[in-house]
Amino acid sequence: MSSSTTAGESPIAEATPLSLCSREPRVPAERLVAEMVPPPRFDSVRFSTYIPDPNQPSQTEAVQVLESFAAGLGGAHAVGGGKRGFFGLGRPKAPKTPAGPRGVYLDGGYGVGKTHLLASLWHATPAEPSLKAFGTFVELTNLVGALGFQQTVKTLSGHRLLCIDEFELDDPGDTVLVSTLLGKLVDAGVALAATSNTLPGKLGEGRFAAADFLREIQGLSAHFRPLRIDGEDYRHRGLPEAPAPFGDEQVTKAAYATEGASLDGFPQLLEHLAKVHPSRYGALTDGVTAVCLTDVRPVPDQSTALRLVVLADRLYDREVPVLASGLPFDQLFSEEMLKGGYRKKYFRAISRLTALARDAKSIVRTD
Repeated sequence: MSSSTTAGESPIAEATPLSLCSREPRVPAERLVAEMVPPPRFDSVRFSTYIPDPNQPSQTEAVQVLESFAAGLGGAHAVGGGKRGFFGLGRPKAPKTPAGPRGVYLDGGYGVGKTHLLASLWHATPAEPSLKAFGTFVELTNLVGALGFQQTVKTLSGHRLLCIDEFELDDPGDTVLVSTLLGKLVDAGVALAATSNTLPGKLGEGRFAAADFLREIQGLSAHFRPLRIDGEDYRHRGLPEAPAPFGDEQVTKAAYATEGASLDGFPQLLEHLAKVHPSRYGALTDGVTAVCLTDVRPVPDQSTALRLVVLADRLYDREVPVLASGLPFDQLFSEEMLKGGYRKKYFRAISRLTALARDAKSIVRTD
């Protein structure tokens, strides 16, 4: 491809774009533990940067409750190794040990700021970063897979707080696994916080997601206080509709003109994801400044779709824009998928990829 330009234009980079399909990262278990912190997108968020919708009083209430919850964790876990007490037993007069549930569950729809609030709770909790853990449900199950159940319990039992974003209720095996893990951690004195999503069509049904969550974790339900957060998806609030896909040539030019961009055919990328464990999808995008995809088409099957959801989450966490040709992202999943058991994941992926597609408009060449 030529790098010649006319006056005023940015030259097309000489280097060939990166290819996600050429990467097969190996991630040591210790990196999985060290990376259990809020992702880059939420590095700087705080309760003070969360702007409640004045028409949704539940948002203001959630901030107030979580600020109090974070402050109460200051003395909830003695500093040291695994000998940190059991759920406060034996220390009933500890001045800062919070009364009532030692966990909070943020219940609400897409884009109301649940992850922002969860990350703010992590930042506000008065403990060293090494004593707090933050990860998605999938990342937590991946950690168990990498370390083993007992080692995961040992590793996290010394923490003051464990935040679980996007708690998944659609896989009974994983739900039981994580529920058992959380039971062990609660016994060790770890405070818990979690989020999940209410389906877009279920927003008028009160505590639909909270009821699901509390039922699935069964014996742990008493440890959680549900906080309902109402509101519309902020990613679409006052913003234009998702941009239409670009042409193959535009996507390719943008990839060559953007330092650190990757360029892959969408069907080929889907095939490659099957060869990489989802716990490595974050590492797959290391150093990538933009993901450029050609020939986006409907995802062929559910296994492939679920892998794509994990990749979308990692890209969103890292604020990596996604530029694509082919079909728009809201046509990735079939109607059957969007009505099935994994529909929450697919709606989340559509919402996040749409936001990243908007971000990618700035790298498109208009000539």
